[in-house]
Amino acid sequence: MTAKISPSKGSPYARILGVGGYRPTRVVPNEVILEHIDSSDEWIRSRSGIASRHWAGPDETVAEMSIAAGGKAIADAGISASDIDAVVVATVSHFKQTPAVATDIAHRIGAGKPAAFDISAGCAGFTYGLTLAKGMVTDGTAEHVLVIGVERLSDLTDREDRATAFLFGDGAGAVIVGPSKEPAIGPTVWGSEGDKAETIKQTVSWEVYRDTAAEQVRFPAITQEGQAVFRWAVYEMAKVAQEALDAAGITADQLDAFIPHQANMRIIDSMIKALKLPDHVAVARDIETTGNTSAASIPLAMERLLATGQAKSGDTALVIGFGAGLVYAATVVTLP
Repeated sequence: MTAKISPSKGSPYARILGVGGYRPTRVVPNEVILEHIDSSDEWIRSRSGIASRHWAGPDETVAEMSIAAGGKAIADAGISASDIDAVVVATVSHFKQTPAVATDIAHRIGAGKPAAFDISAGCAGFTYGLTLAKGMVTDGTAEHVLVIGVERLSDLTDREDRATAFLFGDGAGAVIVGPSKEPAIGPTVWGSEGDKAETIKQTVSWEVYRDTAAEQVRFPAITQEGQAVFRWAVYEMAKVAQEALDAAGITADQLDAFIPHQANMRIIDSMIKALKLPDHVAVARDIETTGNTSAASIPLAMERLLATGQAKSGDTALVIGFGAGLVYAATVVTLP
């Protein structure tokens, strides 16, 4: 006789219950960047839309920033840390291969013994984590999931590289995903294009430190083929965003907010045009004062839209992350 496995018993739907963010105390204007590269404030702003970014100090570690952002998300959701059943951390700048920083964060916020793991999906990492959390809640393996996007990209920035030195910032954003009686996180449209993986990459592999004296190797940095990435993001990601709208049964005029990965202001403007977003849609432009924070950019931008009143609880928002891999993920959510 074949044994029958009991079905999962999760919530019918999932939603974002709360959001929180942490930006390091040090604000770095373009003038500081220009101390190391031959450029101008006007050029940086026209190419990226960035005026300043935050860089973490010695004590503002990946874990510390995550705990701060996670604590705000927990409070915003109106739950306690002990209610957290899983912690998912999206990051590319936690430099210990093991253990996952998620386990340390879970312990230090007082979450008890939740499932805890890190994921690496570059600038799409938060949206990947959001999708995984939705699955946990609807599957019944977790009731409340803390999803964190966190980066210290200043550690991976070549400050003499004219093409990238001005792009990256540090910070952490977090959300709580929990049960819902109605759909509040739409189907995710996600994927990868590994044939383009070399367009955004780490300059050298960590393996070089295994066989070479560390002082003979320059610390790894993030590099990219700017024009190739720009073209891919503008033309291909607008299609993915539209697919996410279609999958959710939402039209552009029904949106209240658009929260894309904060990679470049020109990319954001091009996507708005391609999607034909109406003027009433609030658009996240957090990149101007936060820079590109990779996995942290979407939740940080979400928190700012809500905090400034540009968006409100219950609004319908399109979110899309895209970056190194090249990977992408887009979905429609109801804002907490």
